[in-house]
Amino acid sequence: MKISIITATYNSEAFLEQTINSVLQQTHKDIEYIIVDGNSTDSTISIINKYKDKVSHFISEKDEGIYHALNKGIALASGDVIGFLHSDDFYTSNNVIEHIVREFKTKNTDGLYANLYFVDKTDPNKITRKWHSGDYSPNSFMYGWMPPHPTLFLKKDVYKKHGTFNLDLKTSADYELMLRFIHKHQITLTYLDEFIIKMRVGGQSTASVNNRVKANLEDRKAWEINGLKPKFFTLWLKPLRKIGQFF
Repeated sequence: MKISIITATYNSEAFLEQTINSVLQQTHKDIEYIIVDGNSTDSTISIINKYKDKVSHFISEKDEGIYHALNKGIALASGDVIGFLHSDDFYTSNNVIEHIVREFKTKNTDGLYANLYFVDKTDPNKITRKWHSGDYSPNSFMYGWMPPHPTLFLKKDVYKKHGTFNLDLKTSADYELMLRFIHKHQITLTYLDEFIIKMRVGGQSTASVNNRVKANLEDRKAWEINGLKPKFFTLWLKPLRKIGQFF
């Protein structure tokens, strides 16, 4: 089974090399690695060029943000399954993709999600939050549930059938995509109860209270553009569910 992994970069010199090596050291060898850069001005491109013989596709050009870059990567992907690894993140072990392939081969599923660690930006061994996803049920999104998007692996056919990231959304395009695929179109989904990714804290939607407010407003828009109506408490529960990740 061929797995396409997409990394979007822009001035990512600080941690990018660890991200790249995290992919290249996976025990599953049928991996197509795609890096989409937004025309970086630091040493990002030099770092990528060190591994150019092991990267399947690399493009560097101005884009409209991370979701535009990820859409470019999806268009390039030829794997059976597509996943994302952001330029601050890395896999928890070298056999993560092997475990994912095992699940896809043994279960008839359109997608798979798992658990995620949030770690200190400078000390990735220091875990600050644990996102234990839990099982999905048909009404989970109504109760504020969502899987951690970096752990989500989907068959390429899902994107062909249901589309890619909506660029009208700036911080919640990943939430909208998952809402559309999982809740609206009810793709089949498997939960791998393993922590597979370490994410450094400080992402776009969590960087400040102001950004969090904007993200919550976009979450509401995500329901509206899909012709869906959340319960009155849905969008309140979504951030509240994260409190448990600190304990």
